[in-house]
Amino acid sequence: MRFILASIALVLAVLLGGFGVAQRTILSGPDTLVAAVQSSSDAPVTVVSGETLKSLDGRQRLEIGGSPAIFAAYGRTTDVMAWIGDARHNTIAFDPETNALTSTETGSEATVPNPAGSDLWLLEYTGENVLDINVNLNTDLSFIIVSDGTAPAPADISIAWPLDNRTPLAGPFMAAGGLMLVIALALLVWAFMHRRRTRGPRRKSIKGPKSQRMPRLPRQRSYRVRRPAALGAARGRRSTTRMTAIIPVVLIGTLALSGCSADLWPEIGADTTSASPTPSPSSSLAADPVEETLPPVATVRQVESIVADVSLVAETADAALDAAALDARFMGPALALRTGNYETRAKDSAYPAPTAIPAGEIDVTLPEQAETWPRVVLAVVSSPPDTSTDPATQAAPIALTLLQQTPREQYKVYYATTITAAPPELAPATVGAPRLDPDTKLLAMAPSQLAAAYVDVLNVGEASASYPLFDIPSDGLIPQSGVAARETRTAALDAKAAIAFSITAGDAQTIALLSNAAGGLVSVYLNETETVTPVETGATINPEGATKTLSGITGTTKGVTATYGDQLLFYIPPIGSQDKIVLLGYTQGLLTAKEIE
Repeated sequence: MRFILASIALVLAVLLGGFGVAQRTILSGPDTLVAAVQSSSDAPVTVVSGETLKSLDGRQRLEIGGSPAIFAAYGRTTDVMAWIGDARHNTIAFDPETNALTSTETGSEATVPNPAGSDLWLLEYTGENVLDINVNLNTDLSFIIVSDGTAPAPADISIAWPLDNRTPLAGPFMAAGGLMLVIALALLVWAFMHRRRTRGPRRKSIKGPKSQRMPRLPRQRSYRVRRPAALGAARGRRSTTRMTAIIPVVLIGTLALSGCSADLWPEIGADTTSASPTPSPSSSLAADPVEETLPPVATVRQVESIVADVSLVAETADAALDAAALDARFMGPALALRTGNYETRAKDSAYPAPTAIPAGEIDVTLPEQAETWPRVVLAVVSSPPDTSTDPATQAAPIALTLLQQTPREQYKVYYATTITAAPPELAPATVGAPRLDPDTKLLAMAPSQLAAAYVDVLNVGEASASYPLFDIPSDGLIPQSGVAARETRTAALDAKAAIAFSITAGDAQTIALLSNAAGGLVSVYLNETETVTPVETGATINPEGATKTLSGITGTTKGVTATYGDQLLFYIPPIGSQDKIVLLGYTQGLLTAKEIE
């Protein structure tokens, strides 16, 4: 009976363990679902939305082929679609009924520019013939795929998702099989021990009378015939028992090792009802989840890339005095200042170069909250610390006001101001700030009125009605361009010449972004003009300095005029605040100098 129980336990062990192993082998399903489509369209762009990539759970593997040159990038879906505009493009979707991809063509524009290097993309990929990308994108992100913008987009698109082929009962079955195997061995040992005990002692034979011992014959030597090794030697009971013990040990070890995987066991106590969101380039954990705001137009990583390219363009153009090269990353007042500087340095190499734009650490990143264009980003950049110089002589940080006019244009420096005062507390880069209307009533002064008010302060000083509104002691431009400075220059002028000053609001956009305390960072532009004329007929005016260099005039009887550009960054407190308007930074440079006609 004991041998029967051991046999039954052994059979159960084989069945349970075998079923557990079968779940991980012949009964296991596929671990990946692959959906593919081959497009016959000649549209230059293909779009794979985040919703398509998120049709199934898990990390996505996007494979692109069918073109010698392949470019792919992902960004916010709104940015991708805005860049595409009316261009012909294929939209890839997932059909859950057939587990296949579909392609739909829309749009009318036949070609598009090459999208490589656009400031809108969060990450770019390139490849030849085949491009494999492993991602885990959110639904608000999308891929844009092209060959070069002119040729048809790559035709072969496939997406692979991981499938949950875990076998949570395989582990318990294999463990149960191992346990039954141990029980079978125990029963088998018990059966053998019981059988051995029940045999009893052997009966002794009856001894007869002693007989005379006969002489022993010589023992004949016995010879064993050795069997070939291939036939195998007969094993005794001990050998069989030893092998019987080895097999279960190997089986148990195998089952134990195979049962260590977490995929083989059911999840006990796992909370699958909620999961904390994972921060991504498109989302952040907002402090107030109830209030819905527009997303920031750029991430810190994007701004770092933009500033690095701006720095490279400025460095190259500054060295070559190439104003045309600036067009890639400069516009407005920032472009005008550098262009004037190049013209002056082309005539006088000793004239100082414009302030370099460092590619170092970005101290402040404040992107606008928007989904439309134009867009604004404010970045404050510092030069890397130089341990070989006095800290007091370190270059001051530079505030770059970057403007993107359309989706297909790059961000360009519109204002570049040297920071002279600490800016107020600003929103995190992951939140951004709304752009304020120039006529907003939320600030102590409307941004559209700021330039005129400050011009009045520069022109008449304390007599200006706006004078009490500004923080005069911290202002760095008034000592250079205010009433006292103009009086000093007038007094130093030759008696045969007269000088006239004119300060006006420049022809540039006023850009305002909201600060944390409901104040505003406002950038404005001024033009300062100095006109020197002779007071006597026939008197000669001799220009000096940069005016002489840029105008190319050594003496004139007509007079000379020079125009300077002032890029200014202010902080305007919120309405009702007792704080004053602070000049946070400024940059001044000579734009033009010429003889009066």
